[in-house]
Amino acid sequence: METAKRELTFLLAVPERRVLRWIAARLPRAWMPDHLTAIGVLGALTTAVGYWLSAGHPVWLWLASGGLVLNWFGDSLDGTLARVRQIERPKYGYYIDHMVDAFNTAVIGAGIGLSPYVSLPLAMLLVIIYLGLSINIYLESSVFGVFEISYGIFGPTEARLLLILANVGLFAGAQWADLTGPAVARIANWVFLVVSAAMFISLAARFRINLVRLSRLEPPRRS
Repeated sequence: METAKRELTFLLAVPERRVLRWIAARLPRAWMPDHLTAIGVLGALTTAVGYWLSAGHPVWLWLASGGLVLNWFGDSLDGTLARVRQIERPKYGYYIDHMVDAFNTAVIGAGIGLSPYVSLPLAMLLVIIYLGLSINIYLESSVFGVFEISYGIFGPTEARLLLILANVGLFAGAQWADLTGPAVARIANWVFLVVSAAMFISLAARFRINLVRLSRLEPPRRS
């Protein structure tokens, strides 16, 4: 497959790209894209551990938030570093990015499901739908030659920021608002359920649009 055209349409794409290029230009030459990919995996594992440990005390939510920042750093910077140094690895990097993204998503989802705030089945449901969206993006890039990592203005960067804000809110609620655990869990589960439904609707709509586009590009042959 040839290198797909990249379209970054999510809300923070422009400032994020500038920040990543600024960092990439200042990294030591010994740092390679694969090193950053490994840091992204480490961030995902740290996030999962933080959520799991938050069952004992909400202070561990700060570790989960730190893991999300580390995951963003590695996951977003590896490709930028390759492009800045003009050592882009189209097929290799494309394959690694998708495999690592699937692993990181599953690990973070499992961590959230092991926290006291979201049920494991609901967290895994969200992971499955998210992976469905990721697979659809891969197929679209293969068929239409356009690589997007977002749906509209919402992408992985915004998802991480929302999780970090949720972590801050959960910690603050536990410390100052005197919210009970069951009440917080009910709210969190409903939020995850609504987000899962919205993501599924988005995937179904995108699937329908793609079928229409394909039928126009390649009309069915008549025997």
